[in-house]
Amino acid sequence: MPAAGRASLHFVNLKRFVTGLALTLPLVLSACGSRDIQGVKTFDFKSGEHKAGPISYPETPPAGGPHNPTWQNCGVYDRPIYDFLAVHALEHGAVWIAYRPDLASEDVDRLRTLVDGRLKTLLAPYPGLKSPVVITAWNNQLAVDSASDERLKAFLDKYEDGPQTPERGAACTNGSSETR
Repeated sequence: MPAAGRASLHFVNLKRFVTGLALTLPLVLSACGSRDIQGVKTFDFKSGEHKAGPISYPETPPAGGPHNPTWQNCGVYDRPIYDFLAVHALEHGAVWIAYRPDLASEDVDRLRTLVDGRLKTLLAPYPGLKSPVVITAWNNQLAVDSASDERLKAFLDKYEDGPQTPERGAACTNGSSETR
């Protein structure tokens, strides 16, 4: 094949590669959490308002707002935790995964695996949830029907100590491990 023909063939292959990359890149970026996660509800709570005692919240579980001066220690809990402590942990960058107490044990194990090794997560049962699993970060929340929903990991990757965090880098330890 003459040199001009080979150059033309290389150009066609390069054009196909660039076109394929242009079509694939948005999917890759979306999978990495660079784009919006479908179904996430957003809120506009201000941070820093400390109140003692129980607090009423408009969402279940809450996604921000006034909270106790003490935060919930990040970790896995077998009993429900207090909203007003968990909200303070959200302010520190935690992501809270709440699940119905009757969620199948294999699904709870799946959630435990999802948070294993992460430093800023809360995992606890939550009576009265409308959805089987609700994942929450400060001013962001996603309700899902399954513990195997891939959006849970994308949410964790995007929001754990993410840019929405009012007190990014603050401790998620040395608070309270109290449960209800």
